[in-house]
Amino acid sequence: MTKILFVCHGNICRSPMAEFVMKDLVRKKGLEGEFLIRSAATSREEIGNDVHPGTRNKLREAGIPTEHRRATQMTARDGKDYDYLIGMDRWNLRNMKGILREEDWGKVSMLLHFCGEDREVADPWYTGDFDQTYEDVTRGCAALLETICREGRLEKNHK
Repeated sequence: MTKILFVCHGNICRSPMAEFVMKDLVRKKGLEGEFLIRSAATSREEIGNDVHPGTRNKLREAGIPTEHRRATQMTARDGKDYDYLIGMDRWNLRNMKGILREEDWGKVSMLLHFCGEDREVADPWYTGDFDQTYEDVTRGCAALLETICREGRLEKNHK
């Protein structure tokens, strides 16, 4: 099983958007049993809060199912438990490395790295532009899934 943790500052906008987009991509490929996909925050500011209404509305508009969830904070244990630790921006990566043990830093990447881009996922908390964030997240998640499939991390019957 491939385990992915998407991470942003508060775990109410970008990382849950990535979580639900990736779950949808995996479901459409019939690979649900091959993945564990979650999201978390680097901060404690939004702990316990549900997904931002702008994120939920954008996902509904795109036909992507969501579920009620509560923001949680990333822990050092996540470095051991997950194969991919995916941040949305450089601050996330810096904060993630502050939480994780150094031996787990190799699992940390920015989402758009998988598209070959060295840029951050647009933060709708500041921009209010959930469309741009959705575009970034969708491209990044599709490229991440393609990378995982190419690396042969899935069970042989699903290749």
